[in-house]
This record gives sequence, C-alpha cells and structure tokens, in this order.
Amino acid sequence: MEALLQNPIAVLLFQFIVGFLLLIFGAEYLVRGAVALARRLGVSPLVIGMTIVSWGTTSPELVVSVQAASNNLPGISIGNVVGSNIANILLILGLAAVIYPIAIPRAAIQRDAFMMLGTALLFCALALTGRIEQWQAGIMITILVAFTIFAFWSEMRKGGSDEAEEDEGPAGPAWLSIVQIVGGVASVVIGARLLVAGAVTMANYFKVPEEVIGLTIVAVGTSLPELATAVVAALRRQSAIAVGNILGAGMYNILMILGVVGLIVPIPIPEQIIRFDMWMMVFVTVVLLSFLLLRGGLSRPVGAMFLAGFVAYTALQYYGVDKAMNAVAQMSGSASPAKTK
Repeated sequence: MEALLQNPIAVLLFQFIVGFLLLIFGAEYLVRGAVALARRLGVSPLVIGMTIVSWGTTSPELVVSVQAASNNLPGISIGNVVGSNIANILLILGLAAVIYPIAIPRAAIQRDAFMMLGTALLFCALALTGRIEQWQAGIMITILVAFTIFAFWSEMRKGGSDEAEEDEGPAGPAWLSIVQIVGGVASVVIGARLLVAGAVTMANYFKVPEEVIGLTIVAVGTSLPELATAVVAALRRQSAIAVGNILGAGMYNILMILGVVGLIVPIPIPEQIIRFDMWMMVFVTVVLLSFLLLRGGLSRPVGAMFLAGFVAYTALQYYGVDKAMNAVAQMSGSASPAKTK
C-alpha cells in the first residue's frame, strides 16, 4: 500500500477516479435536490428542465473552470468550456441518438437553438480580442439573467405545464432537498479540486499542453452529468429532455461559466482555441441545429457519425492540432504543382 502511494501514476489515477466520482454523484444529488425543491414550490417541470437541471449539470464545469482560473491555468478553464460544448453535441447526443433516434418538434426548440448558436458566436467574437475582460463577462452574465427571466415569463404565459409527470412520487420534505443540494455542491467542489490537480500533474508529467487536457479529459469528465441525463432520457424515449439539457448546457457553459470566471479574473484565450477549437465548436453547433431544425431530429446513423467525429476530434488533440495543420498545408502545397509558364 505504501509503495502504491509513492507511485505518481497510481496517485494520479486515484485523483482522477475520486474526482470524477465526486463530480458525477455530487451533480446528481444537486440536480435531484433542486428538482424536488422546485416541484415542492410548484415550479413548472419545463422551466425546471431549462434552468435548474441545466444549471445543475453544468455545475462541474463551473467549479472546475473557476478552480483552474484561480490557479492561473486559463487553458484548462477555457478548454473545459469549449471542449464540454463539443463533447455534449458529438459524444452525448451522438450516443443518445444511437441508443434511440431523437425526434423533436422544431417549434419546441427554435428559441433555445438560436440562443445556443448566438452564445457560441458571441464567444468567438470576444475570443478574437485575445482575452475576456471583466466588463465583457458582466455582459455575458446580464444576457444569461435576461434570457432566464424571459424563459420563465414566456413559459408562465402558457399557463405552466399540462404534462403529466410520469414515475414521479411525492416531492419529499424540503429539508431533504436542501441537504441534497448542499451535499451535492460540496461534493462537486471537492471533486473539482482533485480533477484540476490531477490534470495539472498529468500535463506536467506527459508534457501535454494544459488546453489539450482541458479540451479532452476534463471536458468529458465534467460532461458526465449531461451524459448520464441523456442516456437515461434516451432509454425512456424522452428526446426532449436529452436535447433540452444539451441546448441549455451549451448556453450556460459560455454565459454563466465564462461570465463568472471572467468577473473573478480576466481570461486570456489560448492560441490553439482561437485558431481551431472555437470554430470547431461553432461548426458542430451548426451541424446539430441543422439536423434538429431541418430534419426534426437525429437518426441512429447520424448519431454514429457524431460519435466518430468525437473520436477523430479527441485523436487530433493528442496528435497535435498544429502538426495536423502543418501536414495538411504541406500536402496541399505538394498537390499544387507550380506553374512555370
């Protein structure tokens, strides 16, 4: 046992495993407690899904990004947000569609779909300046608050939800919901600390750039609550829950997480994210929304294509985006013979 504790790889794996478990179960109990409390207060289930569930499942990304920014690791902070949005679309919705094809009315997601695309484009505009300043972060938080209020108002105008809540028992005592919320937050905070510490150790040990760690391992790890939600929703044939959670998480990842982090400290944007990853995020967002709005959902083959895209994206990160771009440039140069006449 003592020899195991002296092994840096074993300690690193322990940090990641415990950190992931605390994040997953912490977010699960946070969402469960928040939903139960909201139901007890009589809030519409649709509004709960748009706000509390999305806020709860993005809480790991929030804590990890704040922790990374506090430790002067902007690559992990920004990479976590961008990577999580990419993973949410390609990995999570791809897997959900493979389990059961996603079909959803266009009108039901139109507002949130365009809002998600708008937040992605807003991030790109701010990132091109080289850093997110505190006043820009303040604008992001303001947009989030305004959209949330508008979403509540527009849903309440419809007279709440007429949908029957299947498989839902009594909401339970309020004190139990509060305990779940507090315990979930504490678990997420501790798990995030272990995860960031493990990510830093891994970056140093394997000489991997911190933004690559943030874009892949940390991003997927903190997206596991969304993954669990989407898989369960797919198994229960609840496509709207899976899609709604991902659309909401995509907005909150940018507006809430980067807004909160940016209010604490200005965030410099890593060069690789400006050159490649944020455009990849916009691209997969446009592809997703095209299928949802034009075709009304995602079929199993499309889901498989999304999963293959995520595998390729992850492999590209570890191969090296710069190396891949240079190789493509050399190939295109050699394929175009110089004209001598």
